[in-house]
Amino acid sequence: MIYLDKRIQIPKEKAAALAYEHTGAPRVVAKGEGYIAQKIIEKAGEQGIPIQKNEALVNALMLVELSGEIPVELYEVVAQVLAFIYRLNKSKVKQVFDQDS
Repeated sequence: MIYLDKRIQIPKEKAAALAYEHTGAPRVVAKGEGYIAQKIIEKAGEQGIPIQKNEALVNALMLVELSGEIPVELYEVVAQVLAFIYRLNKSKVKQVFDQDS
């Protein structure tokens, strides 16, 4: 009998949430792995908060202290995420106005 003891680690889901209040840099307001990540994603969905999957960014955000501002190195990629959310929200507002016409 041949037995191979190879432990496979299933990567845990990760999530991070940002807040930006137009002063200073965006802040990490929630982050976690596994169950906590699932809850962050669930709450975002319930609140209608856009979700963008970006493994490299979430890994970098996991290193930022909770309530801490993102480092300068992440400004460009986070700006792209914020622009994506802005376009998404603008599209939703336009759809609402188009329905009212």
